[in-house]
Amino acid sequence: MIRALALALQLLTRLPIPRIGSPPCPEDLGRSVLFFPVVGLLIGALLAGLQAGLWWVDPGVLAALLLVAWVTLTGGLHLDGLADTADAWIGGQGDRERTLAIMKDPHSGPIAIVAVVLLLLLKFAALQALLAGDAGFVLLLTPMLGRAILVALLLTTPYIRPDGLGAPYARTLPPWSCGALIVLAAAVTLALLEWQGGLVLGALSLGLFGLRHALLMRLGGITGDTLGAACELAEAVVLLTAALSWPAP
Repeated sequence: MIRALALALQLLTRLPIPRIGSPPCPEDLGRSVLFFPVVGLLIGALLAGLQAGLWWVDPGVLAALLLVAWVTLTGGLHLDGLADTADAWIGGQGDRERTLAIMKDPHSGPIAIVAVVLLLLLKFAALQALLAGDAGFVLLLTPMLGRAILVALLLTTPYIRPDGLGAPYARTLPPWSCGALIVLAAAVTLALLEWQGGLVLGALSLGLFGLRHALLMRLGGITGDTLGAACELAEAVVLLTAALSWPAP
């Protein structure tokens, strides 16, 4: 289990995690999926700790600092997936093969830049609104829920690139344990956020259903880039739903 956690941390963060033993086998990678939400909780705990340590800072400045720390911790991994997905989705013009080909292009077009800027703007605005009150639990849970969405998509949706980065994770993940993990993440959200947690989970469920349907219709499944985009979009949905439903200070 320690090996699986280390693999999840190496994939999803830029924290200095030493390599453990020999190169991982596919089963090791599959087991590491169970720790994706745990990595999210760790990221959330670091963000909540930063917020607590800088409690006197203006909410706008603090929101910007938290966003910089957030992107730094993940190395922009999921933002890169969002950029590639946005470029391919628009440039692919509804064609599956063209969409997949554009996703493999390492260059970012104007649509990719617009998508990343808009998403970061939404996150910043929601963070600023939440920081005017008590945002500790939201900061803790948002990265966890974003990575729980990764688990849900890997569990329920075909991975369409046999040689892609996410292929061994999708093939060898433990399905029953992953399902239980998603239920546990939902229960923790309800316990900490109460009725607002119900709104957050409802918004996430609708977003997941819509995104999964669109991916199946266009591509027939998911890729590593679309997983990254899903994580970023899920985090934005959590923050925006919380900001819109939180009582005004």
